[in-house]
Order: sequence, then C-alpha cells, then structure tokens
Amino acid sequence: MTHAVDLFWSFRSPYSYLVVPRLMELERDWDAAVNVRPVLPIAVRQPEFFAHADPLWTSYLMRDCVRSAEYAGMTLRWPRPDPVVMDMATRTYPTEQPHIHRLTRLGQLASERGFGLPLLREVSHLIWSGETDGWHEGDHLARAVDRAGGDLAEMDAAQHAEAARLDSAIKANEADQRLGGHYGVPLMVYEGEPFFGQDRFDQLLWRMRQNGLKRR
Repeated sequence: MTHAVDLFWSFRSPYSYLVVPRLMELERDWDAAVNVRPVLPIAVRQPEFFAHADPLWTSYLMRDCVRSAEYAGMTLRWPRPDPVVMDMATRTYPTEQPHIHRLTRLGQLASERGFGLPLLREVSHLIWSGETDGWHEGDHLARAVDRAGGDLAEMDAAQHAEAARLDSAIKANEADQRLGGHYGVPLMVYEGEPFFGQDRFDQLLWRMRQNGLKRR
C-alpha cells in the first residue's frame, strides 16, 4: 500500500526549502507518495501578520533558518530578490507582487503534471541556496525548470492562460491546509495528522512506519 502525504509548501519559506530533499528521499526509498499542494506565503495571505509580530520573531527566524540549513548540510541565504516584495520603509507588503504568484502557479502546474517535488527542489535551491544572484533574471529559472523535467516557456504560457483555475486550486490548497491542522509551512498531513515544520519530518516517518510503511 502506498502511503500518501499532503505537502503544503511555500516558495518564500526557508524551512520549506530545507525539507524538500528529505521528502524526495521518502518517495525514493519508501513506498510513499508526496502530494504537492503549493500555497501563497502568509505575508501575501495575511499581510498584517508580520506587522504585529514581536521583533524577536524575525531575528530568531534569521538565525535559526541559517543554523537549520547548516545542520542539514545545505546552504541558505535570504533570496535576492525576495520572492515576496516588501516596502522596507513601512514594512508592509504591496498588493502587486511580481514573483510569488507566478512561482506558486508554476508549482501547482508541476504538481498536476507529476513532477511537483522535483520542481520544488530545483527552484527553491535556485532561490534559497545563495549560489545565484538575480534568480529571476536571464535563464536561471528556465534551467531550473528544465532540470525538474519541465519547459518554462510552455509552463509560463499555461499559467497565464489558466491563471484563474490555478489560483482557485491554490486557494483550495490553503483551505485544506487549515483543515489539516495548521496555517504554516511546510505542513505535512498524513492520515489526518499534521506535522508542521521541517524538524517534524522524523516524526512523520516514524508515524508512517508505525502504520506499516515499507522500504521500496
């Protein structure tokens, strides 16, 4: 029996970036399938969230995500540019966003076409690893999508043509995310049980093995 996990995931989340290699190993090594459910980041869904956050929340996040990447043997630098544009003077998020809606639609489209995890891996590595400045420029994104098994020009045309349908699918993902038991990412839901955060992957695997998960 293949054990299915719903993955609620955001292109703006460093912790989402960090969990993807382990989820790819889960599919590779175990009789498991990861159902990729991209969502918009909370800064877009609830722009007021960060406006009311304690300043220590942000400073700890910056320290912890770099430490978590080091612990996982991965590199991490805050993206240049940020997938979500923020007005630094007012610390608010404009309604018009040049990157995140495109990225999230591409993730949804890739999931529907059966290469969701590879696309998340390649694109999040491009954005978060620190290996590339200007990830949105030149052919960086096209090459990442190609490595995942897609064609960026064709997928961009599709996500423009199907924007309304894809946005509806993403909103459905966001509704199911809350039904799954949390509002944050990465959120992995297995058999109705939520596992929030990349640091809950080991508990997810433990629970799946309790329920009979076998190695391939």
